[in-house]
Amino acid sequence: MTKEFDLAALLAERGAERYELHARHLNHQLPRMLRTIGFDKVYERAEGAHFWDTDGNDYLDMLAGFGVMGLGRHHPVVRKALHDVLDASLADLTRFDCPPLPGLLAEKLLSYSPHLDRVFFGNSGTEAVETALKFARYATGRPRVLYCSHAFHGLTTGSLSVNGEEGFRKGFAPLLPDTPVPLGDVDALARELRKGDVAALIVEPIQGKGVHEAPPGYLRAAQELLHRHKALLIADEVQTGLGRTGKFYAFQHEDGVEPDLVCVAKALSGGYVPVGATLGKDWIFQKVYSSMDRVQVHSASFGSNAQAMAAGLAVLSVMENEEIVANAAAVGERLKTRLAELVDRYELLADVRGRGLMIGIEFGRPRSLGLRSRWTMLQTARKGLFAQMVVVPLLQRHHVLTQVSGDHLEVIKLIPPLIVDTADADRFVDAFTEVMDDAHNGGGLMWDFGKTLVRQAVANR
Repeated sequence: MTKEFDLAALLAERGAERYELHARHLNHQLPRMLRTIGFDKVYERAEGAHFWDTDGNDYLDMLAGFGVMGLGRHHPVVRKALHDVLDASLADLTRFDCPPLPGLLAEKLLSYSPHLDRVFFGNSGTEAVETALKFARYATGRPRVLYCSHAFHGLTTGSLSVNGEEGFRKGFAPLLPDTPVPLGDVDALARELRKGDVAALIVEPIQGKGVHEAPPGYLRAAQELLHRHKALLIADEVQTGLGRTGKFYAFQHEDGVEPDLVCVAKALSGGYVPVGATLGKDWIFQKVYSSMDRVQVHSASFGSNAQAMAAGLAVLSVMENEEIVANAAAVGERLKTRLAELVDRYELLADVRGRGLMIGIEFGRPRSLGLRSRWTMLQTARKGLFAQMVVVPLLQRHHVLTQVSGDHLEVIKLIPPLIVDTADADRFVDAFTEVMDDAHNGGGLMWDFGKTLVRQAVANR
């Protein structure tokens, strides 16, 4: 007789095998990397902006699942919406009807971007980008898409074609016709547009890698230039959208910017059901879906599923009712201000930048001889090791989870859940201050760990 499936029993029986299972059946480098940097924790439960390990230690989440957990973990409103949609036993994904939830979510999303008219729902950020690339190329009849140096738009083949990190692209050529232009360089954009084959420019208003913001006026100037050459502006708001920067969209920080296509995902999911959305102008959708023969010319098997749509509607409701965007702006400003005050205090701290709850902390070459020699040792082995040296004690000693903002970068990126409060912000600054004190006072454990990272970097060459 077949045993009835029992998820709780399965986890109780085999949950302790988690790292071995990954090593054996999934990406074998992940557990290896986690063990190397001491991140091989076992987290037992989570709520809001915090999670707890098996020893009951409370961890502050300043990573939010790479931005997915905009409302934190297990928000009760989103949980209830998912329970409700499951209990409703809807006839979902028949593919030959027009269910209400996708239309309602599209209507709500478009209310935040009134210059846009229609939405395509997929399953992820990279899929939202793929949709935008396809639609832009078809609508303009041109093959080439421009992107900004150091951009990150995803890792599937189309989005990889507009990814500015060579480490991700290496070995996967040929990709789509593409050309990088420096973020903020209007002249470089104009030179490419004069060639007459450009469909669009895709841009993150604030780049996730390194947390670099488009210079004031750039998006507006780029938009005008693109439209003059009958090309489109695509705003990748997968990470910056839904309140992350203190506005619903990051492009709204600049007056007059109205992208032709906008990509969102991550936080729209509520942290539960993957969802991505590509918002666009009516004429673009009319051109792509130009006849009944083309009704399925672009689709996704799980796109617009009821669970994802319910989660998205619940997320937007919470954002309005709990004033999530205003919280991101206020707490983000406090966090950024307190961190910026430390730049003059620590030689190793070069810059603090960003908007709302998307903040980059950059480290740089110190002045004093003792610190400079240690910094040089790390840089010679591999750029980015000092930032990793900071991330590790933040987790191990202070129970704060952060990330290095890209390969070979001395930048830590803070993208916590948008529900963090001032106490969470102060907890991070206090922990960061202690770690920086250790680094500048020659903290043995920290620099000893740096030597371990150096050995590992040399061994990986």
